[in-house]
Amino acid sequence: MNKQTRGFTLIELIVVILILGILAAVAAPKFANLTGAARAAALDGLRASVVSAATLANALQVAQGLAAGSSVTIEGATVAMSNGYPTAAAGIFAAVRFDTNTFSTASGAFIVTNSTTPAQCRFTYADAVSPNPPATSLILDRTQC
Repeated sequence: MNKQTRGFTLIELIVVILILGILAAVAAPKFANLTGAARAAALDGLRASVVSAATLANALQVAQGLAAGSSVTIEGATVAMSNGYPTAAAGIFAAVRFDTNTFSTASGAFIVTNSTTPAQCRFTYADAVSPNPPATSLILDRTQC
């Protein structure tokens, strides 16, 4: 009687390993820059928070009946205002809450501190020019995050 053994031959195992290696080589580059994409997404979230904080500060100023340049207090922080919105110099930094270990600020810009090129992975907030709300720029270069 012939006794057949069960299992895989060496050739079959090598072919499977080869196929897995090819798949890994194709898929690896797609996952290589996930941290940069995550930093850019976090910066997008902060940008949305900045726009919301500016709008809420404006609403608070209007609700309190204050003049367009009067400061408002948000959660105990005094927010400097100009043309009805937080100023880029200091007001917006007081109006929005963010993680100072992840983001830094400099002259109206919000920067991801641990990005590949911090000067490119940032957006800016500009003072409101009546009758328009403040402007925020897009991220300068998402690939540098």
